[in-house]
Amino acid sequence: MALAQIKRILLVEDNENDVELTLNALKECHLSNDVEVARDGAEALDYIYRRGAYAARKDCLPCVVLLDIKMPKVDGHEVLRQIKSDPVFRHIPVVMLTSSKEDSDLMRSYNQGANAFVIKPVDCQQFHDALKTLGVFWAIVNELPPIKTT
Repeated sequence: MALAQIKRILLVEDNENDVELTLNALKECHLSNDVEVARDGAEALDYIYRRGAYAARKDCLPCVVLLDIKMPKVDGHEVLRQIKSDPVFRHIPVVMLTSSKEDSDLMRSYNQGANAFVIKPVDCQQFHDALKTLGVFWAIVNELPPIKTT
């Protein structure tokens, strides 16, 4: 039996403090997953579609995308729309990880196919605990269907 490939997590976040908190929380879970960080929506789409700086990356899609909404260049809603409208990528789970408490962002995210919507707690420990739970579920527990990119 072949060893399972370690699943990759894509974190799409422009706030450096939130990136650091997220990476630390995931590290404390002792996940062996690589975490790729995209600093805006355009970079996230380049990563998913293997364009630009990511054109030569290995053909390994993320097991989950942790996606902020309010970002420069391309916002999270547009990233979500493009992922979920593409038959190749629509099965990738996308968790909206945002500070937005707007009902319109919540509804729009689910209407576009988000798998979860998590409001970033203001309290660092709550944020940390939420990310540990997310990381374990989406990177270890959840099973994805096989995805063919070619």
